[in-house]
Amino acid sequence: MKRRLVVVALVLLAVVELVHGDGWRWAPGSRPHSVTITEFGAVGDGKTLNTLPFQNAVFYARSFADKGGAQLYVPKGRWLTGSFNLTSHLTLFLEEEAVIIGTKDPSQWPIVEPLPSYGQGLDLPGPRHRSLINGYNLSDVVITGNNGVIDGQGSVWWDWLHSHELNHSRPHIVEFLHSEEVVISNLTFLNSPAWSIHPVYCSNVKVHNVTIKTSLDAPLTDGIVPDSCSNVCIEDSSISVGHDAISLKSGWDNYGISFGRPTSDIHISRVDLQASSGAALAIGSEMSGGISDIHVDHIRIGSSSKGISFRTTPGRGGYIAEVVVADVVMDSVHLAIEFTGNWSSHPDDHFDPSFLPVIDQITLKNMEGTNISVAGVLSGIEGDPFSAICLSNLNFSIADSAPSSAWTCSNVHGYSELVFPKPCSELHDTSTNSSICFSLSSYSALAVL
Repeated sequence: MKRRLVVVALVLLAVVELVHGDGWRWAPGSRPHSVTITEFGAVGDGKTLNTLPFQNAVFYARSFADKGGAQLYVPKGRWLTGSFNLTSHLTLFLEEEAVIIGTKDPSQWPIVEPLPSYGQGLDLPGPRHRSLINGYNLSDVVITGNNGVIDGQGSVWWDWLHSHELNHSRPHIVEFLHSEEVVISNLTFLNSPAWSIHPVYCSNVKVHNVTIKTSLDAPLTDGIVPDSCSNVCIEDSSISVGHDAISLKSGWDNYGISFGRPTSDIHISRVDLQASSGAALAIGSEMSGGISDIHVDHIRIGSSSKGISFRTTPGRGGYIAEVVVADVVMDSVHLAIEFTGNWSSHPDDHFDPSFLPVIDQITLKNMEGTNISVAGVLSGIEGDPFSAICLSNLNFSIADSAPSSAWTCSNVHGYSELVFPKPCSELHDTSTNSSICFSLSSYSALAVL
């Protein structure tokens, strides 16, 4: 009885936070029905394979979908499993010291078709492995807990990638497709084979109070990847991974253009990020469906290869526009700000290089950095320059061993004010002013008040 009261209290606390804490537009209610994974024969010894118990438990929970939904409770233990699907109106709750562990047996990760906006898997042409925990065409789903853990045991997948022994692209830990009203909170995600949390073609998604970690040398391991999604909120989380900590995407070349679903209305706040070989915050390069209306604030970036990276290339089409990143603290970052128009990976040879992307109205403001090697490299596309790139109130302390040039720019236009070291001439042309900048002029007016 005590355990059930604790779980209900935590769920109700999450509801209060979601409704009153930040004005989020949707909040899950507590579930009137609850089942425990052990009721379906699961054994939490870290050795017994529990794929079937998880599948059966979710199937049983589905019967309560029209009765207010159900909670699937995972108690203390180490619960080894292969891939399983969730259902609508479900809360998956991991108690403290509960660990869901992804099996190293690839046969327990079924093969599925590539995403239609990508045309192939992450690593290889053709199909891909299904993720550990999946949702397809669902609504009202919560994955939460009392600081439980989901461990993808990704090292075996990383070894197969390094040794070219993969037969299909690696899986993620959590993936939702065509779903809405999803909350992921109060959990730790470890050692994803590829990406930790991947909502794709989703809306109304909130990720908060999560910790994500992989080995810093784990190849192409991203943290949270909203992909052709709208109305996503990421808050109060810590991410330390081998590649990109948070990456916004919307499809790849002609596949993404044809699918035509943008990423928009994304809010990211109060996160600590580390990306050993990628970027703490990456936008693109798979952005062919378009990315816009992005608001990022109060982020801390440490010990990373890159801080903030905007990526595209000829053939992508699409756009990145109306982006504001503000109130950023960086330490020990090699390249603080990157814009590149030559991120030249393609899914196949069917892309059309005449499909040029639009990069416009990007504002970066209120940033400080210590032990930075390079302040910025901004390289647009010849004949297709990036425009309205605006920098305001940036102060980077350049490391003594850094290259002599703090900024490098080509094929970009924009505006800057109160930036140290002094940026490229393309960004402080006296003929331009803050009126070209997205969200900057209104901010400057408020600052005067």
